[in-house]
Amino acid sequence: MDVTLFSVLTIGFVLGIRHAIEPDHVIAVSTIASQSKKLWHASLAGVFWGIGHTITLFIVGIILILMKGEIPGKWSMSLEFLVGIMLVYLGVTTILSFKSIHVHTHAHDGDEHKHVHAHPHENGGKHVHKHKHKDVSYLKSMFIGLVHGLAGSGTMVILTMSTVKSVWEAAIYILLFGVGTVIGMLFFTTIIGIPFVLSMKRVKISRTLVFTMGTISMVFGIYYMYNLGVNEGLFNLWF
Repeated sequence: MDVTLFSVLTIGFVLGIRHAIEPDHVIAVSTIASQSKKLWHASLAGVFWGIGHTITLFIVGIILILMKGEIPGKWSMSLEFLVGIMLVYLGVTTILSFKSIHVHTHAHDGDEHKHVHAHPHENGGKHVHKHKHKDVSYLKSMFIGLVHGLAGSGTMVILTMSTVKSVWEAAIYILLFGVGTVIGMLFFTTIIGIPFVLSMKRVKISRTLVFTMGTISMVFGIYYMYNLGVNEGLFNLWF
């Protein structure tokens, strides 16, 4: 591997880290991190987002590069619009979840412990616990990454083909870009997860943080769709 190619691949890795902290990415994953009970759960949510994002970028990117094609502007913006819809959905579900956040007090070996969690009330208002396996949140985070990767695949192809000269170089470039996004999102979801984890024993603070995160996601999603539809002219392309 010559020095020039090594430099290009290094730049791809760094760009991947930078790409991970784009507002729509951070906000989407933060809605999951906001409901994590342990810091490493929030961290892994970021890792799974990065994995999903890389999978889509790699598959779609390599196919388009091999076919020497590109995603039409209308489809590219439509996929970006899908990201806006997803952000609104994540925001709404996060806001709804904050209503069921409450404190549980229990004892272990004579010591009283408190922890905060959320669950639905069903069966005529009875206190019902549904213990959802944390893998579900990881799969949700990976799905969010897949959607983001699909929306950004067109730009990724243009960036890759303007940087490297062959398909195998493109494959390595995209993979290193993906590793960068995984590391970047791992770092930032860990940072974002800290206040949510620390507030687990404080209901009011926990509710405020979760509600705020959900509101940010919903408002940003609406703005995102409006900007694409009106300012970028997507609605004109559709209609």
